Amino acid sequence: MTKYTPPTFDQLLAKLAYLSAEERDLTRRAYDLAARLHDGQTRSSGDPYIVHPLAVCDILADLRSDAETLAAGFLHDVVEDCGYPLTQIEQEFGQRVMKLVAGVTKLSTQTAAQLEPTDTHGRPPAASPPSPTRQEEWAENMRRLFMSSVEHPLILVIKLADRLHNMRTLEAFESEQKRQRIARETLDIFAPVANRLGMWQIKWELEDLAFRHLQPSLYQSIKEKIAQRRPARERFINRIIHEIEGDAASLHIAAEVTGRPKHIYSTWQKMQRKGIGFEKVYDVHGFRVLVETEGDCYTMLGLVHRRWPPIPGELDDYIGNPKSNGYRSLHTAVVGPDNTHMEVQIRTHAMHAMAEQGVAAHWLYKEAAKKEDPAFANKVAWLRALSSYEDESSASMMEAMRSELFEDRVYVFTPKGDLLDLPTGATPVDFAYHIHTEVGHHCRGARVNGKMVRLDYQLQSHDRVEIVTAKQGGPSRDWLNPHLGYVRTSRARTKIKQWLRKQNREQNIAAGRQSLDRLLKQLNLRTISHEDVALALDYDNLDDLLAAIGYGDIPNERIAGHLINLRQQAEAEARASITPEPEPNFEVELPEAGDAGITVRGVDGLLTNTARCCRPLPGEPIVGYITRGRGVTIHRQDCANVLKRNEPERLIQVDWGPDTPTYPVPVLIKAWNRAGLLHDITAVVAAEGINISDSNTSTNRKSPIAAIHITMDVRDVSQLTRVLQRIERVQNVFLVERMRV
Repeated sequence: MTKYTPPTFDQLLAKLAYLSAEERDLTRRAYDLAARLHDGQTRSSGDPYIVHPLAVCDILADLRSDAETLAAGFLHDVVEDCGYPLTQIEQEFGQRVMKLVAGVTKLSTQTAAQLEPTDTHGRPPAASPPSPTRQEEWAENMRRLFMSSVEHPLILVIKLADRLHNMRTLEAFESEQKRQRIARETLDIFAPVANRLGMWQIKWELEDLAFRHLQPSLYQSIKEKIAQRRPARERFINRIIHEIEGDAASLHIAAEVTGRPKHIYSTWQKMQRKGIGFEKVYDVHGFRVLVETEGDCYTMLGLVHRRWPPIPGELDDYIGNPKSNGYRSLHTAVVGPDNTHMEVQIRTHAMHAMAEQGVAAHWLYKEAAKKEDPAFANKVAWLRALSSYEDESSASMMEAMRSELFEDRVYVFTPKGDLLDLPTGATPVDFAYHIHTEVGHHCRGARVNGKMVRLDYQLQSHDRVEIVTAKQGGPSRDWLNPHLGYVRTSRARTKIKQWLRKQNREQNIAAGRQSLDRLLKQLNLRTISHEDVALALDYDNLDDLLAAIGYGDIPNERIAGHLINLRQQAEAEARASITPEPEPNFEVELPEAGDAGITVRGVDGLLTNTARCCRPLPGEPIVGYITRGRGVTIHRQDCANVLKRNEPERLIQVDWGPDTPTYPVPVLIKAWNRAGLLHDITAVVAAEGINISDSNTSTNRKSPIAAIHITMDVRDVSQLTRVLQRIERVQNVFLVERMRV
């Protein structure tokens, strides 16, 4: 990427020829005020600070932004950096400019005041002690930025221009950690925002700039592979352009053809997504064909395929099936001259303007007119949907935002034929809550393409979905269990939790107690009391804990982790009274190392084996027992075989290493016997990526109950907890628990 040089104001003014004389005067007044207020301030690069507002407005001018947006671009830092009051901005430039400045300022003001800023425009932050809640504070400020943008989406456009210039000058930061953090924020949040708004020109540059700082060696490697010797590359591009334009002219089609190398980050994404090397990326060379009409687009597609053979499976029709951000174009990959793979994008000039500028293309006219524009409404519908999270926590807001931003979507139809887009993996429950909160609350079933499906069915593009509702009742608590797969979207989860909180507190307490008892039973930790769990989770009142579990605020994995800690503490106290922990000196020849992932303190190369009697799992407290001639056997610290021997001189401290393999865990399952029972259970285990190393099923003709003993190879307690919960949901299963000695 070439070094960016911002324009002078006179150079910028020449770019604003699309504005009236009165509108250009407004931008000049805003520039003059910003230049006066920022006088004497410099950036880390040493440049006068006014360079930054000029650069931001240069980017906004490329988007053909209106005069008020440009004025806000010049003034977006004067409240934070210069203490200039918003009331004064409103008095001098009007309410709309004031609201745009306020929307952008909210994030940076909060950040500068309370924590080390993540967006400092290239300037060193004020010295202040790091806040222990920096991430939460940042999430809250991002929430405020997005909530302000619900009413004024232009705030996000200004923020993207601001972030783009900061990324262009990110080298000015001396702190590598800060550069990495800002680049990560850009890739995770701001580039997807640009994508969702359809602002592709800004999106790809943000991605490439962030990738350059996050993965510098990989970035450089791909850049060098994309680059060819300049004369040869230019000859190739000119040849292709000449041939496409000649084909278009033969049919009297006015075509504008340009060529460019592929963007670096998108090339890497394709390599990762398809698991291929650089040599199999088919669109390293890209060509764009702009024509007047949609019909011309398809005619040009035929001409391109007639001249060069298309690569199977590499044709995407985003004109007939636009992307969720409204992007429309034809994409095809072909084998060009000299067996060179290349991509050709074909679209109209209007489609190209929307692809490059996105929602910003709508700000050439007054805002009142834009509110009636359905294309504009579709562009920002996802943003307006975030308003439903206004009363939720910042964490919920950020989770919802992330699920809305990323591009992987499915497109489904309502019974009336309306098209909706949802995140990949969305279910009928998600669909129901997307339609209306009450439809979600009363959802009891779903028909997809005319057939009844389970509520955990993952919707596919082009599905036609009909929700079956009941007049009474509400959502199930099981819908919140992430391992059961009923809900994918944050919107649905938030609405379910809101409903559950409003229900009778006693019902939530009873449901929470049942859920906690079930978890204690599954993990075979019945000796731990509910009161101990409440204290471990910082709840002074047991009923408050049970109610929180009942309405789904505390995931089972979090509870399971605390249960393991409680057992460790209890066992350590019991062991201290009977078992000292000596560090024995070995004077025997040590066998070769055994089980990977286990470290014997103070000794290298020692043979270790996992005890068959208690089968410890990573995350559980363990102890080593020195055998005669067979190295050290690893037991759980509460293993009866270890405790009953009372041989402290043969015990040694051991730890789980950083890279733990899988471990066998015996599990007992009881269920009402039926055809396909074992198949359904093993399918659930396989879906978790877990191997079953042993299984045995016991049935009795006089009893309808089947007892199934399986041994699963699991990585840790968290994975075990997940799979036990999923097995419990299998039809007819009424007992699932880990077997112990």
